[in-house]
This record gives sequence, C-alpha cells and structure tokens, in this order.
Amino acid sequence: MRITLLNPNTSRAMTAKIAAAAREVAGPGVEIDAVCPEAGADAIESHVDEVYAALAVVELIERDQRRGGSDAYVIACFGDPGLDAARELVDVPVVGIAEAAMHVAAISGRSFGVVTTLSRTLGRAQDLVVRYGMTSACVSLAGSGIPVLDLEDTTSAAFETIAGLCADAVAGGADVVVLGCAGMADLCHELSARVGVPVVDGVAAAVGLATGMARMGAGTSKRDEYAEPPRRPRAAAARDWAERAGSEEMLEIEERRAGSPPRFAPSPLFRA
Repeated sequence: MRITLLNPNTSRAMTAKIAAAAREVAGPGVEIDAVCPEAGADAIESHVDEVYAALAVVELIERDQRRGGSDAYVIACFGDPGLDAARELVDVPVVGIAEAAMHVAAISGRSFGVVTTLSRTLGRAQDLVVRYGMTSACVSLAGSGIPVLDLEDTTSAAFETIAGLCADAVAGGADVVVLGCAGMADLCHELSARVGVPVVDGVAAAVGLATGMARMGAGTSKRDEYAEPPRRPRAAAARDWAERAGSEEMLEIEERRAGSPPRFAPSPLFRA
C-alpha cells in the first residue's frame, strides 16, 4: 500500500519531519511518500496562504495521478486546505489531519482541546470544529504564538510553551489534547506523558485512518459533490492569472509591500 503525504508548504525540512512521524504508525507493508510543492507558501498561516496551499494540494495529487496514483492521500496541514477539491480528483481515501485528529480525540475521550500555532489561525480551527460536528466535544482552542517554521526544530522553550497550553486545556476540562499543526508531530508522546491525557497528532491519526480505509476498500464516494469536476482549472484565464501572479511586476509589488524578498515564489501550478 502506498500513501502520499501532502505537505502544502514548501519546507523540505518539515516534510521530512512529518514523514518520520507518519512512518512510525504506518505499519508493515505501507509505503509513505511525503511530498511538498516547489513553489507557493513557505508556511500556512493566513487565508492567503490557504489559497496557495489548496492549489498545491491539487497540483501534487494530479502529478501523483499521472505517475499511477496512490492508495490514499493525507493532507498534512491543520487547516485541511483543498480537502474537498482533492476528493473530487480521486476515488481513494483523502484524509485531512484536522479532521482525523478531532475524530480520534472524540473517540479517546468525551472532550478535547486544540493547541495550535498563531492565534490568527484559531478562526479557521473553529470553522473546522463546526464542520466536523465537534462543537460539543471541543472545549478549548489556544494559539501558542509559535510560527509554523519555528517548529522545524522544536526548542525547549517552544516545547514548554506548548506543554503549558496543553496543561491549561486539561485544567479546563479536556480529556484529550489535539495538536493543531503537523510540525508538532514529534512532540506527541512527550506531551502526553507531561499532561497525563492522550495527546493526538493529526499526522499519525490521518495515516492510521487512511490506512484502515484503504484496507477496507472504503474510498471517496463519486456520487454528486465528490464526482469528478466537469472542468479543470487549466483554462486560458487561469493560466493568464498564474503568469501575472509570477511576473516580475507582481514580485516587485510584493517586495515593496513587505520590505523584504517576496514570500511567494512564482507559481507553476496552472502551467501546462
């Protein structure tokens, strides 16, 4: 069985870290292929980043399909970007790590709290709590203030911050803690020992669910909403948008706005 792990940011270090966490739970006979885009957002920390992430998810799946496809896909970003679009593209399981973590947490205990990265991402996390039917189970959402890329190499200070928020969630009534970033995957066991309740890493949860679904033959339904899309975003207008987004003029505007090199590399996502 082959599961492709989609990290929608461009960090190869984080992709390797996520892959290691996935392989710990994959089990015998399961190959983990972890991939990330060559261009796009270097971290997913805003709604704009989520748009680039969703495009990357679609591009990575289409690329994998051209090579023969996988038995399942995992979207390794807690915003679950591009999840619905990805399910339109394939009939095998597609699992988002936020979706998986919340469902596993709801089985592990009656209530859970989420500890994530920046506070600006809490609105998206709350949206997903509602979408996944977890409003009665989720008792807290907390942002650590730690940027995603800082989790490539988790320092003791970062760990202590996250551990403190996990402890607060437990004190507030959480039976389980959900880690709200794929970059926290390596902290799971140590945090669980510290706070005394199960701590769920979404990458491990998603790989476990995707593996089980693939073995059961429970793929993605092709009825109505997740049927193959009638049109693909390869039209001339989409290519024109991509070309303009990657033009020197657009990059110069971004540099002037940010006062630093542009965060987004020219996007190849819509190019033929």
